[in-house]
Order: sequence, then structure tokens, then C-alpha cells
Amino acid sequence: MKIPFTKMHGLGNNYIYIDLFHTDLPEERLSELAVKMSNPNTGIGSDGMILIHPAEKAEVGMRIFNKDGSEGMNCGNGLRCTAKYVYETGIVNTKEFSIQTKANVVHAIVKVNRDKEVEEVTIDMGEPILQREQIPMLGEAGTKVINEPFQIADEILHVTAVSMGNPHVVTMVDAIDEAPLTTLGPIMEKDERFPEGVNAEFIEVVSDEELHFRVWERGSGITEACGTGACAAVVAATLNNKVTKGKKVIVHLAGGDLVIEWKEDDHIWMTGGAETIASGIFYA
Repeated sequence: MKIPFTKMHGLGNNYIYIDLFHTDLPEERLSELAVKMSNPNTGIGSDGMILIHPAEKAEVGMRIFNKDGSEGMNCGNGLRCTAKYVYETGIVNTKEFSIQTKANVVHAIVKVNRDKEVEEVTIDMGEPILQREQIPMLGEAGTKVINEPFQIADEILHVTAVSMGNPHVVTMVDAIDEAPLTTLGPIMEKDERFPEGVNAEFIEVVSDEELHFRVWERGSGITEACGTGACAAVVAATLNNKVTKGKKVIVHLAGGDLVIEWKEDDHIWMTGGAETIASGIFYA
């Protein structure tokens, strides 16, 4: 099977994109293909595979498969890259349009240069989910997880849990370079208190308008960036009275910066870049 693909990245968070408007893939092979394509030694190498497809509730749809073959619910960097792809290839012909994920439908706005290339994308990520059972996280239903003691291995962290259509647990640290990303990240991802697994974020609050951020992503491990995680980080910092709701916050990820704004209507807006790396044919 010959599969046309485009590799793209948002702040270094890179995926293999397959256009199902023009290509057919068998459903039963999707997880296998994600694993094969993501392998840097025998495949292309990526954080996973994203399918761009026709949708019932939006102009386009997006499905995310992590590099371990599991299917994700949402991906902020993937949304920005998808928006760039569908505009530049003519799948959509307006600068504002909607994208449907397994989690929800979001609104995208592209900023275009003179050559009709997308330079920047803004996404209305919707409202964060804070109810414990909806994240989901075990514990008393109807409660929120804000600065809650959380014993993991031999340490007690204080965590805030947020869902952006996918689950996140955020821990504040004094210095981002000392965050226990590699030691506690993989343990937190699979902790039994999160029945569906979780993305583990560590943040350092620099000021009312600036955060440092690192992430261990569910199904992918350490990645350069996580758009939904950056949104969750700003929500967590706000709930812990470290930043002010309604202000734009610059989140410094390993791969670059995102601007996140949790507006007074509770919608979270994410702005950042998206880049095309290469296109080609994958032989499966």
C-alpha cells in the first residue's frame, strides 16, 4: 500500500498527517500504521499519526493516533497543523472554519501572508472540564482537583487536574529544569487514579503573564510541546491564583511559545505557529 503523507510540527510536536479527503485507509490498520510510521528507525519518525477527514459537524475532522497506536481525543498542536494544511491545500477556502475531534468541535482562525501561506493559527479550544469524574480521575464525584496532595512513588506532589477533551494533571515546580519529568512523568501517566491515563505537566510560574512548561504525554512520552497541555497549565495556574483570568499568558514550551488566554466566558484561546516539514509516500 502506498500512502501519501505530509509531516508537520507545531513547536516541535510532530505528526504524520494523512489526507482522507483523497486517500482511503482501512480502519483495522490505523493503530498499526501509527506505530510503523512513528518509528524513527524503520518508519518516518514522529509523535504519532493524524488523519484529516470529512466530518459531519464541521468543515473538517481530525483523528489522532499516538506513536504507541492508541487513539487520542484532542491535540492542540495537531489542530493548528490541520488548520494550516486544509487552508493551504484548498480543502477549506475561508480563514475561519471549524474542526471536529473526538472530544469536540473547535473554531479555527488562520493568519495568512501574501503568498497565501498560513503563518499563525488561533483556536478556540472551548471550556476546560474541571469535575473530577469527567477528567476522569478517581475520587469524590462532583469535586474539583485543585492543589490536591498526590502521593506518587516516594513523593507528595500538589496537583491540579484539567480536561481539555483529554486529561491533564498539572504540578507547579520552583524551577522547570529540576522538574521530575523523566522520573515521575511515566508513572503519573499510568497511575490507577486516572482510569484513561493522563498527560503529566510541570510548570514554573515566572509572572502573571508567563509560564515555563514541560510535558510527559500519554501514549507518546516526552514531547517538545502540547497545546492542550499549555491550555490546562494556564487554567491550573489561574485556579491556584498565580495568573489572572482574562490575561494573555505566554507559555514557554521546549519547542517554542504559545499564547494562551482563558477568557471571562470560560473559553480558552490558543495562538501559535504550525510548520510543514516534508511530504512523500509511505510504503506500508
